Amino acid sequence: MTNTENNQSGLSINKKTVILICVLLAAIMAFAGVLTQVLPRGVYELNANGTIINGTYTQTEDKLPIWKILLSPILVFGTDTALTGAGIIVMITLIGGTFLILDKCDVLKYIMAVIIKKFGSKKYLLLNLIVLACMLLSSTAGILEESVTLVPIAVAISLALGWDSFVGLGMSLIAVAFGFTAATFNPFNVGTVQKMADIPVFSGLAFRIITFICVYAALAGFLTLYAKKIEKNPEKSLCRETDVQLREKFSLDESMSILNDAKTQKASKAFLFCLLGVLVCIVLDFILGMEGMLSLPGMAVLFTVGGMLAGHFAGFDGKKLLKNFGEGIKTIAPIIPVIVIILSITYILDQGNIIPTILNFVYELIQGVSPYAAILALFAFIVILEFFVGSGTAKAFLIMPLVLPLADMVGVTRQSVTLAFCLGDGFTNLLYPTSGIMIVAIGLVNISYGKWLKFSWKLFALEGVISVALMLIAVAINYS
Repeated sequence: MTNTENNQSGLSINKKTVILICVLLAAIMAFAGVLTQVLPRGVYELNANGTIINGTYTQTEDKLPIWKILLSPILVFGTDTALTGAGIIVMITLIGGTFLILDKCDVLKYIMAVIIKKFGSKKYLLLNLIVLACMLLSSTAGILEESVTLVPIAVAISLALGWDSFVGLGMSLIAVAFGFTAATFNPFNVGTVQKMADIPVFSGLAFRIITFICVYAALAGFLTLYAKKIEKNPEKSLCRETDVQLREKFSLDESMSILNDAKTQKASKAFLFCLLGVLVCIVLDFILGMEGMLSLPGMAVLFTVGGMLAGHFAGFDGKKLLKNFGEGIKTIAPIIPVIVIILSITYILDQGNIIPTILNFVYELIQGVSPYAAILALFAFIVILEFFVGSGTAKAFLIMPLVLPLADMVGVTRQSVTLAFCLGDGFTNLLYPTSGIMIVAIGLVNISYGKWLKFSWKLFALEGVISVALMLIAVAINYS
């Protein structure tokens, strides 16, 4: 997408935004380094499947060497985290290259025009349907990182309908994250935790459906009210300045003029066919229980192939395709240092062995409290832990072996523990600057982290209130 500095095609990251985010993350990295020197290091013994053995926490006297903290951006690529980081970087570069091709051959405008032509007179219905579709995908199949590819299309639709980039982010990125929170069949949180809790996988569905309805109603209502406010008073938009050139680029009149262009139609159909293939990969991933091993690489490959096919049918030769793809990679490349710093923070915390110490402290703190206080303390801990450990599966393996027997002792059902874990894990993926997916998404539309928080804090607070109410009800009815 275009940034405020030029009128470049494709995706583009505003350099000022990247620098400010890098400075913020560097401060967080320094803070993480200080924690490793201040807090005692601790370890737990692990069993054969990698989960913690309760009661085995011990402290160690040594500290993480300072030189490891300073060289963490390099050292992280010698660990298992490097594979995750490399995957994210590859996905970002492929997305950047593909979107420039799609932009050059007007596929994005065509898709936007088709959707608006069908729903233009019912645009708030369209908003709510897109939110529902994105929430359902993540609630059932567990998609999250894949939502980055939806952001430019959703933002283009939002701008063409008279709203702003925040509404587009809400329809795509936020909807996916909130669907992850309101998980129904999500294998990454519901499936993992219920397996570890030794309760039937995907049991307790009725209450989780009620949770989904509550979260959907809150998000759809919030976005609808905000969109109406922006439509009535555009000057109230927090991203009005950065949206100026984006609005020109995705002008509704200009987009409608390409609906009858034969080459654009053929290019768009080829790309959408490949997107359908991505959806098939997501469904197969869920059915086969492959936990992202098929959907993420499938998305990367099919999305790129779809872009190349679109360019081919639009009349681009091989040389032009490769040139545009390379230019697209250049436009999005500035986000790569951000990902490296986020990975470095993870490396410091992991090598510093302070998370086991924090976990043991919380474990001792919760013992002996009432079931209501225990489940709220667990929820708060998961929300805070998200800052340090983004992966839902990793958090489950880290804390569930300790939490589950503790929950039994204080009278909280294991089904309620599963609910608390899901509610604390989903929406927080968009809350902290250590979230790579959030940083990439807001960077694509040149929104600063400060403006992002100013827009979304009420929504996060609302989600928190709903979560607390649902957890208290779960304890009251002995949810099982």
